[in-house]
Amino acid sequence: MKNKEIARIFDRIADALEFQGANRFRVVAYRKAARILDDLTEDVSVLAQANKLESLPGIGHAIATKIAEYLSTGTVKKYEEVKKEIPGTLLDLLDIQNLGPKTLALAYKELGVESLKDLKQVIKTGRLEELPQMGKQKVDNIRKGIVLYERAHERLSIAAAEEIAHELIAYLKKETRIKHISAAGSLRRWKETIGDIDILATGPNSRTIITVFTQFPNAERVLAAGTTKSSILVRGGVQVDLRIVNAGSYGAALQYFTGSKAHNIRLRNIAKSKGLKLSEYGVFRGKKQIAGRNERDVYKILGLIYVPPEIREDRGEVELALKNKLPKLVEHRSIRGDLHMHSTYSDSEATIAELATAADAHGYEYILITDHSQSVTYAHGLEPKRLYAQWKEIDRLNKKLRTPHILKGVEVDIRRDGTLDYPDAILKECDFVVAAIHQGFKHKVTERMCRAMQNPYVDIIAHPTGRLISSREGYHIDLHRVMEVAAKTGTWLEINAYWDRLDLNDTNARAAHEQGVSISIGTDAHDIKGIQWMKFGVATARRAWLASKDVVNTYTLKKLRAARKVNRKK
Repeated sequence: MKNKEIARIFDRIADALEFQGANRFRVVAYRKAARILDDLTEDVSVLAQANKLESLPGIGHAIATKIAEYLSTGTVKKYEEVKKEIPGTLLDLLDIQNLGPKTLALAYKELGVESLKDLKQVIKTGRLEELPQMGKQKVDNIRKGIVLYERAHERLSIAAAEEIAHELIAYLKKETRIKHISAAGSLRRWKETIGDIDILATGPNSRTIITVFTQFPNAERVLAAGTTKSSILVRGGVQVDLRIVNAGSYGAALQYFTGSKAHNIRLRNIAKSKGLKLSEYGVFRGKKQIAGRNERDVYKILGLIYVPPEIREDRGEVELALKNKLPKLVEHRSIRGDLHMHSTYSDSEATIAELATAADAHGYEYILITDHSQSVTYAHGLEPKRLYAQWKEIDRLNKKLRTPHILKGVEVDIRRDGTLDYPDAILKECDFVVAAIHQGFKHKVTERMCRAMQNPYVDIIAHPTGRLISSREGYHIDLHRVMEVAAKTGTWLEINAYWDRLDLNDTNARAAHEQGVSISIGTDAHDIKGIQWMKFGVATARRAWLASKDVVNTYTLKKLRAARKVNRKK
């Protein structure tokens, strides 16, 4: 549907006209049209084809003509005209709360403000406050609006978004008679960062659900509250949008609002080729809805098998779904153990016994303790004496506990000269060895990593790119070369499940798999809570199209041991 696109354009035209000091009745006409289109549940293109646009209250001939113009050409001449008359960056600033078109026009004409940077500068110097009809309170409100604007334009980590959505959905389930509810958008596709959080629901009395939603204890501000849609800001200025739909359209709406846009376009084209129409309201043959209540039925009626949300990115999934050849993606319940965990022997807050207890609660068969090696002094790395003491504790715990089996390992540092931080005499005694780079991020990283993989006792390369999503680009590395050597040597590459790493990411993990590399998942847990990060690692593996057989964590302990390098010496 084009409803919201056109509504946004009309709002922008109104902003521009108000900025220019145009007749207020013209401004009001565009604002009213935008509001009507935004709330309209029918497809505006259907109304246009039936010549019923002017039957909508507030839509006159002039506005109807512009709607028809957009539907046929993809643009509105009036909008293009006003954009030429006003710097484009100025109109974007009108998304800042408490900054209206008149105030922005004043700042533009008197102070030359054309960008957010300019606006922040005139606030900082006090020049904005000196303008007529401004004052300290008004400028303070604009300053607060800028903070919210910048927060809204930042992306949220998958961990933070998932936690907020989980809390909110649990709250709505408890406080309302909601029938179905789910996160949608990029969160449901488990992308590593999220913009706004989208939630879709169905249930009786949508007004009551909306009211309860706006009263969420962690809500900082209500942005909008209609009869079927509402938006709030929760802690940290994160926007959450809730949409209530009819039960008969819930599946179609969930598919539509999950995205991605590219995936949805492919589905709409398939529907069109079959003489059908696909929208957020369902699949239609003519005016008759033939699917929509259930999401799986939407795919089935179009001739596709169900496509998991994680791979709806138009990366080949549609073609394979049409042929019933999609891989069966790895599931969280198939994970038998965690292959990267830290204890209090190095830099963790959790003891080995605490990690084992938490892992047992997750139903794990095994865990691998991989504390830092001796040269990583900032993380209290283990010199051989303490490493052996740790292994004695592991032996005692394994005699005491039924599950999980605690494997002896280490996260051995790959030093600047390419050698490993422990000699082979120590590494060969480990059940499994994880190797990683923690120093010299720009110093011959590819060569060092490849040399480490030649070692018969190195089983896993941890966080292969070294990135931190929020703050660090990562190593200078030829990852393709690393994958080649990993495949040749039988070394596993890690998906580090820590939410600020997710390294390998989805595209790199898929590329590694396509080169014949097996993937391990490790939470890199440094406390008990870290064990829960496995879900982010599994989600990344699913986005990489990996099946259970491609992820070594799904192996039994016996199979895992047997999968180690064939040239490993006893």
